[in-house]
Amino acid sequence: MAEQACAALPDAPRVIRLSGLLNEAVARAATWQEGAFSEPQARIAGVILDEIAALPEEALGLPMPTDPRLQKIAGAIADDPAERRSMAEWATWAGIAPRTLSRRFVLETGLTFSAWRQRALLLRSLEMLAAGNSVTTVAFDLGYETVSAFIELFRAHFGTTPARYFKRSN
Repeated sequence: MAEQACAALPDAPRVIRLSGLLNEAVARAATWQEGAFSEPQARIAGVILDEIAALPEEALGLPMPTDPRLQKIAGAIADDPAERRSMAEWATWAGIAPRTLSRRFVLETGLTFSAWRQRALLLRSLEMLAAGNSVTTVAFDLGYETVSAFIELFRAHFGTTPARYFKRSN
């Protein structure tokens, strides 16, 4: 029965942004005791499955390169996304020509170097905000000169401000 109910779900794990409906349905389901579903519970479970199947995938992954020199750079940026070295400085640090770094990053990750670094920053900001850090703390810890610059980047990528993003997710 459960296998049949999940037939419309994607075959592979993916990241989705919670809709208000999914958020409320999951919150309700989290209060249920173990055991067979009542009729109302079965309908809510169906809504949860329908919403998961219908929501578009959120592009939040951070593809890692395979070239050891690029991995060295990617690892350092992932460890400290606030690091503000230029692409040329990263290339020198890793022993790779800047043009090679630029070309290989796109080939191996599907993202330009700057887009990859920006995504690393955004993912770290989500982690920090989810941990309860203030928007101001996150902005300055990630190396932004102003809080508004961070908020604008966040809004451009996620379509809303950090405060609204997490209010909607809670």
